Amino acid sequence: MKIAVMGYGTIGSGVVEVIRRNSIKLEKKAGEEIEVKYVLDLRDFPGDPMEECIVHDYKTIVEDDEVGVVVETMGGVEPAFTFVKAMLEAKKHVTTSNKALVAAKGAELLSIAKENGVNFQFEASVGGGIPIIRNINSCLTADELEEVSGILNGTTNYMLTKMATEGAEFDDVLKEAQEKGYAEKDPTADIEGHDPCRKIAILTSLVSGKTVDFEDIHCEGITKISSADFKYAKKINRSIKLLASSRKIGANYVAMVAPFMLDSTHPLYSVNDVFNAVFVHGNVLGDAMFYGSGAGSLPTASAVVADVVEMTKNKDKHLEIEWSSEKLQLLDYEDTESRFFVRTDKSEDDIRKVFGNVKLIKDVVEGEIGFITAHTREKDFEEKAKKLGIINRIRLD
Repeated sequence: MKIAVMGYGTIGSGVVEVIRRNSIKLEKKAGEEIEVKYVLDLRDFPGDPMEECIVHDYKTIVEDDEVGVVVETMGGVEPAFTFVKAMLEAKKHVTTSNKALVAAKGAELLSIAKENGVNFQFEASVGGGIPIIRNINSCLTADELEEVSGILNGTTNYMLTKMATEGAEFDDVLKEAQEKGYAEKDPTADIEGHDPCRKIAILTSLVSGKTVDFEDIHCEGITKISSADFKYAKKINRSIKLLASSRKIGANYVAMVAPFMLDSTHPLYSVNDVFNAVFVHGNVLGDAMFYGSGAGSLPTASAVVADVVEMTKNKDKHLEIEWSSEKLQLLDYEDTESRFFVRTDKSEDDIRKVFGNVKLIKDVVEGEIGFITAHTREKDFEEKAKKLGIINRIRLD
């Protein structure tokens, strides 16, 4: 099987390395040798082992009938969409690690793949090396998945772990994450929750079979979390995690990205540093969790190459993935209920006048009180919070 890799950055170079390192095992699994014929990139790589394979025009790959599988690791929606569409229309299988492309164009590209009798797969677009998408599409098909929740961003999980263990403040751990290469120079997509938002949109689309627009998902980042919040979390034996979650309520779904305080019994409580995990609850299976490296060159490349092997084994067969272009109308999160941990500098009497009977958490930070609400409709909580005046609030799970 001759393949092409579009984008020779961190993930693309990792794909080439995985194929070279595990060539014998991959040949046994795929039923034939897998060979990289082209690497598409704007740059040249003098002295690189793949130097002779570098091409600068995607049409070179489109027009070569020898190439059966194409790997897209460029990132972004364009020109990735144009290139991938052309490959599928040329009857080449495609796998991608590009969450932005899958979130924006997943249903359309799956439809184009089906029309042309080829496959479009994207295991590495969510959770790096964690095999969650294949499990949803195959192993969990007997279940009605009622919840999918995950820690889907290694950067923010690393930062929150450092804040929890060292008592550090947000700005300091962000700077350290950037110095270590865990956070981009512009960290907005991570710290504001946009990255996990795209990922939970993809997972909800697969679970529901319809298209979820990530822009419809309520999204909060971690920029308001401080060391004081972790002092309270420690007092009540909880950890703070940025969760991307999707739940089925009746026949509908509600999705959200936001910080949560997790009880020590929660499966995601102990997921720390740059690791990712996805928790699912099925109406038959019950609870299950998938855990592993959520980012990085080789873990992500491992998931990409698994798709390459799958498509090589099924090179003459279209593998159905249920994801239509019909848009899923999500429930308004404001009409759902949550419990909240709240910090305020108001008195106990003021708190009880507005929120009624709450669980108070005292003597943690001088000059303020923490408390935990009963289950409250999101919209009602925000009205009460404005009336009382609060310092911060974090949902509980």
